[in-house]
Amino acid sequence: MKFTKMHGCGNDYIYVNGAVEQIPQEKKPELVRRLSDRHFGVGGDGVIFINPSTEADFEMEMYNADGSRGEMCGNGIRCVAKYVFDKHLTDSRKLDIVSAGQIKHILLQTENGKAVSARVDMGRPELTAGKIPVTADRDQVIDEAITVDGKEYRMTCVSMGNPHAVVFVDEVVQLPIETIGPGFERHERFPNRINTEFVRVIDRAHVEMRVWERGAGETLACGTGCCAVVTACVLNDLTDRKVTVHVRGGDILIEWDEQEDTIYMSGPAVTVFEGETDICD
Repeated sequence: MKFTKMHGCGNDYIYVNGAVEQIPQEKKPELVRRLSDRHFGVGGDGVIFINPSTEADFEMEMYNADGSRGEMCGNGIRCVAKYVFDKHLTDSRKLDIVSAGQIKHILLQTENGKAVSARVDMGRPELTAGKIPVTADRDQVIDEAITVDGKEYRMTCVSMGNPHAVVFVDEVVQLPIETIGPGFERHERFPNRINTEFVRVIDRAHVEMRVWERGAGETLACGTGCCAVVTACVLNDLTDRKVTVHVRGGDILIEWDEQEDTIYMSGPAVTVFEGETDICD
């Protein structure tokens, strides 16, 4: 099976042309786990299959490293757009890509005939608790207390097509995320598990973030997480609507357009290498 290793701000996935590589659905979770292993496989935060679509220009079929299916991936969708443009599967810089029924509109920036970054219309943030989903007594969860492993935190919950809990902290770099993150991910208040962003506000236009992603653990970046972070910042009056989010793998620019009520995400997309692997048992 041929594949391409790509990343957006260090959030790395293995990309496979699903129109060429015909993998049975029932075999994909185990294949994803094998390929994602950083010691015995290719290594990555998961695997993304790029498929034909009747709803959009292409479909993104995204899996986390543990083999579970993900609904949306902001860094991943930028890389999908780069993949199809660079490999001449399209000659358009404007693309519609669907993932789990959600269509996102993407504008590529190119240099010397290759895509280098993308601006994605990520849509309107979902704040209704039952649709995120998060168990709550109120319709929205904004600056609400949650106790995880005996310690109380304050969280704001947002869905960007996948669920997020944003937690503001005083210190990000030294945060023991590997011990805190799993408690959030599998907390009883999150029926579909949760992605958790730990955020330090620098000023009205800059924040620093680390993320624990469900099914993958800590990743160097999370595009949908950055969107959720800026949503939470605005709702808590901590930043303006245009914010640079500093993640471990780089910077992602997020703008929550007030008039359109949609979030735009801009960031890089990078090809690391091409490869081929034997997928037979």
